Amino acid sequence: MMLRVLSFIVLLLSSTVADAAVRIKDIANLRGVRENQLIGYGLVIGLKGTGDTLRNAPFTEQSLQSMLDNMGINIRGTLLRTRNVAAVVVTADLPPYAAGGSRMDVALSSLGDASSLLGGTLLMTQLRGADGEVYAVAQGAVAVGGYSVEGAAQTVSQGVPTSGRIPNGALIEREVQGKFYEMESLILELKNPDFVTATRIIDAINQYGQGRYRASMAFERDYRSIILSRPRSVAPVRFIAEIGELLVEPDTPARVIIDERTGTVVIGRNVQVSTVAVTHGNLSVRITEMPIVSQPAPFSRGETVVTPQTFIEAGEPGAQVAILRGTDLQRLVRGLNQIGLKPQGIIAILQAIKAAGALQADLVIQ
Repeated sequence: MMLRVLSFIVLLLSSTVADAAVRIKDIANLRGVRENQLIGYGLVIGLKGTGDTLRNAPFTEQSLQSMLDNMGINIRGTLLRTRNVAAVVVTADLPPYAAGGSRMDVALSSLGDASSLLGGTLLMTQLRGADGEVYAVAQGAVAVGGYSVEGAAQTVSQGVPTSGRIPNGALIEREVQGKFYEMESLILELKNPDFVTATRIIDAINQYGQGRYRASMAFERDYRSIILSRPRSVAPVRFIAEIGELLVEPDTPARVIIDERTGTVVIGRNVQVSTVAVTHGNLSVRITEMPIVSQPAPFSRGETVVTPQTFIEAGEPGAQVAILRGTDLQRLVRGLNQIGLKPQGIIAILQAIKAAGALQADLVIQ
């Protein structure tokens, strides 16, 4: 069965060195400066009959009963039939060095069989970290990007109405231990580890340090991390801000990414192909059914008979032979375009070239 493919190829091109230069802050992170994930369980109320069915979601009924008990309302033993409440899981990312009293966004996802969270309000929900401590409390009106409308014989929906967000819906109550100025060492970690990229970052930082502070400030540790030596006359925040704005051209590995499910092909800039001759042809078979109905003569006792008739057509279009010399990405793409292939054919050719040992790159198939 043929795969469904897209009619486009994504190519990563880079014309000049200046265009490829990026800031250090965009390709490296400072170790220890990261977000922390939080999670909580809560109730969304105020739904217009689109909440959980309490019989199908017993945890929603138990949560509702416990909440009302804490408010001094005893409904134990009462049969609840409300459809305006939904149980949700609330998630958030606690920013690094966030101070108590500041706010952050939260995301909500339905846990039961609610059909929509549109128009709902999240009740006070505690958000806990991996250590079990409460770091924030979330509450507020839910913003939903989708909708779902159901009728007797038709349903219209767009997006995911059972998920939503609350901008600035969480209030931070506890700060993460540790301060930026208390960090003993400053270490940069590359997002895409590479020896060449790490060396270029070190050279750029040291060149800047020699010109401004008369000292080298970066030292190699491995291909992933770089140790920084901060001058005593500069505050840590200003020092990292100055380093992060330096421009560096990251080195990209020779790699071809293929997604056979969508027909997407991504070819890196440094991909090269040794001289190789390529031909590609497809065999197509077309089967057409044209049944013939045979009617009996008038006033006869015959029966109507349907006679099947099948037409089979097979053809193989003429294939072209092309010579590929991929000294650079532009010539490789030009050679593939000469054959006039669709993404599926290009995927097959790249796999065959790799098997022949002529593709000088890593082939990653997703």
